[in-house]
Amino acid sequence: MIDAHTSLFGVIGNPVKHSLSPLMHNQAFAATDCNAVYLAFCVSNPGAALKSIKALNVRGLSVTLPHKVAVMEYLDDIDQMAASIGAVNTIVHHNGKLTGYNTDCQGAIQALQTQTTIDGMAVAIIGAGGAARAIGFGLATVAGGLTILNRTRKSGERLAADLQAEFLPLDECQPNRYDILINASPVGMHPHTAAMPIAKQALSKKMVVMDIVYNPLNTRLLEEAAAKGCRTISGLDMFVFQGALQFELWTGKQAPVEVMREAVLEALGNK
Repeated sequence: MIDAHTSLFGVIGNPVKHSLSPLMHNQAFAATDCNAVYLAFCVSNPGAALKSIKALNVRGLSVTLPHKVAVMEYLDDIDQMAASIGAVNTIVHHNGKLTGYNTDCQGAIQALQTQTTIDGMAVAIIGAGGAARAIGFGLATVAGGLTILNRTRKSGERLAADLQAEFLPLDECQPNRYDILINASPVGMHPHTAAMPIAKQALSKKMVVMDIVYNPLNTRLLEEAAAKGCRTISGLDMFVFQGALQFELWTGKQAPVEVMREAVLEALGNK
């Protein structure tokens, strides 16, 4: 029941209609008896959006592409990890103060740990945006070697320098060199499901391949990786784990992780 006491949360991005965050978080609120609702907002001006959430007392936001870096200048405070990463995907509004966090990093680590060890592994990350930055930050100190693969040299080299990692152009990926390959770009996301961020010839069966795209659940990259004999990790795990951490930051309650997972699986038709 929505009433005058209902707390408002949401996700800002552009585009955002594809997001399953509203479904996932609204199911979590219902399961924990939180009087709250979560909506999607297509936003082109993040600065104006953040001024508005103070005025309207929106209690918290998820931040998705392309605003994870841009929102930082409009926040009152930034968590140390998010500041180190240089990207924010979660905002908590408390007593007129906006604080930024990053749950992508821990969510990605948890997802990888469901299928593989990370320590000492050679890891390649495709992309140089906010998600790649967060995942790279989490892996930089534990991986045996980290490489950023990106089409655009300037942004790829900048991220690699920040992470003290190696940079390679995307078309120079060496398939037998990496233990773990992570797509941290939006390539392959619905509705462009036929796209792959990397040529299938760059895959080798020794790899663990993770795609942060969760819609579709089984991206073309994961299909091609499975056909090569790779272990695969869908974007569902990272999406749910990072969302659970957001829920806990906003509410102070333990997140109903399995409820959140089932909500997304049902929406994707894979229950």
